[in-house]
Amino acid sequence: MDVLEAIKGRRSIRAFKSEDVPEEIVNRLIEAACWAPSAGNIQPWEFVIVRKGDTKRKLVDAALGQEFIGEAPVVIVICANEERSARGYGSRGKTLYCIQDTAAAIQNIHLAAYAFGLGTCWVGAFSEEHVREALKIPHGIRPVAIIPVGYPNESPQPPRRRPPQQVVHYETFG
Repeated sequence: MDVLEAIKGRRSIRAFKSEDVPEEIVNRLIEAACWAPSAGNIQPWEFVIVRKGDTKRKLVDAALGQEFIGEAPVVIVICANEERSARGYGSRGKTLYCIQDTAAAIQNIHLAAYAFGLGTCWVGAFSEEHVREALKIPHGIRPVAIIPVGYPNESPQPPRRRPPQQVVHYETFG
């Protein structure tokens, strides 16, 4: 699949079939994430794979009741290791680079999942503390996104996008 096809075709999926996602495909998604660029090649990402219903229920609660998270066969929680980035880049590494790096890994998961015929959704609305408690995530590791993964049971239309001429500036902003 062409990368631009994947970028333009991927949608946020919030309805999943009950069909399981093979472990091999989940491993390939994580492999794709690990090939994301990162500042100084520090690779500050950490991944928690969730399949058990009781743990998914805790994530639904942490994510303000977004039930579709619990309906996905697999949920991947992507975390940023702030301390790892801080060792290389100080406060900028802790507050910015680890988030940028982790976001690149998250995007790779979305695109790879789409190429495998899977649906995903980038969930950012959640209580970090509740996710931390549910998954026993230590301090210094920050949950950044919850990604439910499964075979889509919906086909959303493409969202409206701002055209490049509205967002591109040459040489200076003004």
